[in-house]
Amino acid sequence: MRIDFAKYSSVKIGGVLDVEQITPNQSFDGIVIGGANNLLISPDFSGKLGILSDEFNYIKCENGLLKIGAKTSSKDIYKFAKNNDISGFEAIGQIPGFLGGLIKMNAGLKGLSISDNLISLNCAGKSLSKDECAFAYRKSEISGVIFEASFELRHGFNDALSKSLRLARLNQPSGASFGSIFKNPSNDSAGRLIEAAGLKGHKIGACELSKKHANFLINHGNASFNDALILINLAKKRVFECFGICLEEEVVVLY
Repeated sequence: MRIDFAKYSSVKIGGVLDVEQITPNQSFDGIVIGGANNLLISPDFSGKLGILSDEFNYIKCENGLLKIGAKTSSKDIYKFAKNNDISGFEAIGQIPGFLGGLIKMNAGLKGLSISDNLISLNCAGKSLSKDECAFAYRKSEISGVIFEASFELRHGFNDALSKSLRLARLNQPSGASFGSIFKNPSNDSAGRLIEAAGLKGHKIGACELSKKHANFLINHGNASFNDALILINLAKKRVFECFGICLEEEVVVLY
């Protein structure tokens, strides 16, 4: 299939590229794009891209576990957990994307991570335990295509926690974005460092380091891949020059 990333990706940047649909039990050695919520891709990218088929979109309770297909959206998982009084998914409603991508980057919010109550994965037909995935802050060592995740089934959805996480999201910018540009360094905030380096609100072309939160890149319309890349590299360079801290990208950049 052909996907226009200027329409499909959350940051609305990119060109029209070929993407292979991945079906169950199929081997795939390229990059899975998921919902392209944490992705900045060049229109000239020539690598192999894939997207899971809708056969991976499901949620079921089985043998005391919650089993979820990797193409299930965070929105659907949150609704299922809330409606069925299942705990551990209060944060996921505030993080856009499909489950596979959220697990790969160990997505989370306010000290919570998607891996917290994970038991195991079906990764390209192979079972992986949580320990084998080597989860850390906003990353994992998962190399294959995630098909399914099994979670501990715990009851007691926390409405108060869900509300507080939703309120915490209100200070984040709206508009076309891929969320945080950089991971927060230890004991500091990437947004604070970028702002202290004088780049909050800085623009290149139609891209801006948001005036509301400097660790968010906003596409104000028809921004190019190069605009975004130059702005990301400028923020990284300026923070290193000012503070000696090398920021690590949270967004996945494909050239």
